[in-house]
Amino acid sequence: MKGHTPSSSSHHTTIIGSSSYEETMALFHEKAPSSDLGSDAGSSSRDESETFSSSSTLTTRNSSPARSEILGGISSQPFSSQLPISMPSLPSIPWPSSSHCRRRLFPLLTKIGIFLLPSFLQPKGHHHTTLRLSPTAYLDGIRGLAALFVFFCHYFYTCYVIATGYGLDEGNYHLLKLPFIRLLYSGPPMVCVFFVVSGYALSLKPLKQIRARQFAELSNTMSSFIFRRGLRLFLPAAISTFFICLLVRSGWYAANADFATSDLYLRNVQETHYEGHPEDWGLQIQEWACDLFQFVHVWDWTAFGGSTSMDVHLWTIPVEFRASMALFLSLMGMARLKTARKRFAVLGFLVLFCYYSARWEMVLFYAGMGLAEMDLIRGAHTPSQRTEKEEVLPLKSARPKRWNGKVKKWWWLGMSVLGLYLMSQPDQGSDMTPGWFFLTDLIPLWWNYDDLYRYWQSVGAVIFVMAVGRSKGWQRFFESPVVQYFGKISYALYLMHGPVLHTAGYSIERFVWQRVTGVESDMAYHVGFGLAAVFVVPITIWVADVFWRGVDAPVVRFAKWFEGVWTIEE
Repeated sequence: MKGHTPSSSSHHTTIIGSSSYEETMALFHEKAPSSDLGSDAGSSSRDESETFSSSSTLTTRNSSPARSEILGGISSQPFSSQLPISMPSLPSIPWPSSSHCRRRLFPLLTKIGIFLLPSFLQPKGHHHTTLRLSPTAYLDGIRGLAALFVFFCHYFYTCYVIATGYGLDEGNYHLLKLPFIRLLYSGPPMVCVFFVVSGYALSLKPLKQIRARQFAELSNTMSSFIFRRGLRLFLPAAISTFFICLLVRSGWYAANADFATSDLYLRNVQETHYEGHPEDWGLQIQEWACDLFQFVHVWDWTAFGGSTSMDVHLWTIPVEFRASMALFLSLMGMARLKTARKRFAVLGFLVLFCYYSARWEMVLFYAGMGLAEMDLIRGAHTPSQRTEKEEVLPLKSARPKRWNGKVKKWWWLGMSVLGLYLMSQPDQGSDMTPGWFFLTDLIPLWWNYDDLYRYWQSVGAVIFVMAVGRSKGWQRFFESPVVQYFGKISYALYLMHGPVLHTAGYSIERFVWQRVTGVESDMAYHVGFGLAAVFVVPITIWVADVFWRGVDAPVVRFAKWFEGVWTIEE
């Protein structure tokens, strides 16, 4: 066959007909190195050639002579130059080198690792620090230890009877049930402390402005408090319950369902263990949204109103919200009263009304407001400013003052002890517990029997918070770094201890009791519980720390930003 070179004016495209198929393939196999092609590669090349030949523009067996001359020229040219379309070369993709990936990935992993560390273990500059404590920082410490003891309550009462007092029915002589000691794991009296501290903290700034007759500033303050209160309380709870949905989806809740209802391991209180819908994410989200709607429970004051089965521990948050709104309304109503005495008169009437209505939560909020007003009157949060003349007073006039100071110190120390004792009222059987016969008889008959234990616990909480506000020793304790740390993570600890206990907590306890100690004897059961606690308690605190920095603190900043965007600036 004679070779023929196509005209250069054409688009450098060679048309291959079916008559040259055998020559084309023979040339292809001759040029392709057989050592580099396996059987799979050969079959693939054949398929590609057949496809290409069948799709040619001209595929006639009886070609004309001119066309044969054109087609015959293929044998004189390399096969690669006979392709019908000139294939452009692919652009080279600059893949990052391994060193480049390490430079980008290592800082990211380092940041994540530092973030997951507890805040007290992080390098300086990676967590929030407070250079100077506020005058009411001790309230944060009180709230922090209260949240920790609530966590201990919900951890311990699944395995041990902790509600009864020391000596009930001529039994229960365990030292941990003695007054004062039992407060380390008692939840109900800590809830009373929460409400007193909340009433105090929410009233302090408005009362300052009321006493200074700064009504324009008061209006802005109350508007801000009311606007942000719902976000502050409910948004972190919504996120924590969404995490529960993720845990349900992962199957962790279902894996512990049998353990959560086992009398062999959980020998006292078996909390509601949320099952959810691990196989249907849409239905799970729908149930979560419905629970949140019911969680914002503002329409009545029924006991545990608004509590959700996703986390039964959160029942106090709707109560906190309702009581906060009632407190804000009361503050605005008393804002223009002429004197503090008139405010105390109205406040006393409100306390009596709530007391005879057995609304213990509102009594505690109003009591916190009263304590805040009394501290403002005595200048508890204002540093004393002495003149030079007052500093050089003769010792004779200073002796009675020093003596009075010592008397007050011991007086308020004694009052704090009294408050702690009253807070130690047993949750069950106080009328049959030594040391509580007389006090239980003093509880009015009209008081709700189901809340019988809250009577003296509420009184004790008010007395204790009032005594701490007048005791420098107690304040130094609650302002110590460790206690202040728990104050920072208090709300996060309250929100997250339930999900952690029902997942990691139950899993660790199951492993220890089944694989390590067993439960055949009481001693083995106690040792297993203590060994599990060595891991469960730090894990819970760590998760609360991460939630505080990752959710709780950002929610506070978000609420302030959201208020600034949506409200009018004056």
